[in-house]
Parts: sequence; structure tokens; C-alpha cells
Amino acid sequence: MPPTVPRSWPRWSANSPRATRRWSATPAFGYLKTVSDRHFAIDPDKIEEEKKFDGIFVLRTNTDLNPLEAMLCYKQLWTVEQTFRTAKHLLSTRPIFHKLDETIRGHVFCSFLALVLKKALEDRIVALGRTSSWPEIIADLESLTETEIEHDGKRFVVRSAPRPAASLAVRAAGVALPPTVREAAAG
Repeated sequence: MPPTVPRSWPRWSANSPRATRRWSATPAFGYLKTVSDRHFAIDPDKIEEEKKFDGIFVLRTNTDLNPLEAMLCYKQLWTVEQTFRTAKHLLSTRPIFHKLDETIRGHVFCSFLALVLKKALEDRIVALGRTSSWPEIIADLESLTETEIEHDGKRFVVRSAPRPAASLAVRAAGVALPPTVREAAAG
């Protein structure tokens, strides 16, 4: 069943001034008036006129979606874009210049797979009734270390204790960490 919009929400047509209002990449210029060839001033009338739109979020679409569905689709798009930006930052990815179609497809596939896995982990964390930020998860996972030590002629591997976000991520993924202390494999 598609989501419904509460009756209290305004319904705007495509011809509504709110739906067709244009936004400038530099909105400050919209509030200036020309005083002379070389001088500009802030136009208080324009600012007053624009106040009626304060706090209003406007989306324009050419689909048959109702306003709630359009807003949810836009939020999903925003989430995907934000995830790409976050992934590029957190994973410290740099621009990669591919020359072959196969390598471009491979790069896009790996990026998409990383996003799918990130979303799946976030969904599993929510299913546990918990929340955690992606930067916390990455930082806590990066803090996990293993150190090989030798004692009385035996070699052991000692694992650090997981911090809270790492512990939550590992539990949500259904993965078991190795024991805190274990005998090192003969190598």
C-alpha cells in the first residue's frame, strides 16, 4: 500500500508559485537591487517577500507520485549521494582515472557493493534496536589490533578489546571475533 499524505499537508499543483519558484546557486544576489551602474544595495522588500517561504521544503517533479512519495524518493536519492561522499571520505578513496570499460565497470561495481554492504550493516544495527554513526564504526574497527608476543618459547596473538561501535557492528554482522589470546599458528 503506497504511503498516504496527511490531509493537513498542502497539495500544490505544478503551476503553484511554490512549486515553480526558482532558486539561484547564489541566493544572496536575489536580494540585491541596483542603485547605480556601480552600486548595489540590499532590497528589504524582496527579503520581506521571501519570508513567506521560510521553513518550506519544495520539490518539483514530473512524476505521478504523491507529495509524500516524492519526498521519500528524494530522501533516498540524498542518502545515496551522501553515502558516496561519506564512503569516499572514510575510505580515503581518491579519483581513479580508468581508460577501459571493464575497469570502469569494476570500479563502479566495487563502489556499489561497498554501499550495499554499508546499508545492510546499518539496517542490521537498527534491527538490534541500536544506532551508531558510520565514522564511529570505522574508527572503532580501525582501533582493533593484534599483537604477536613470545612467552616461554611459545608465540601468542593478543587481540585488543573492541570499542562499543566495533562490537555492535561485529554483532550485527553475525561475525565472531577471534579469542582475546590464542596460540599463534606455527609458520
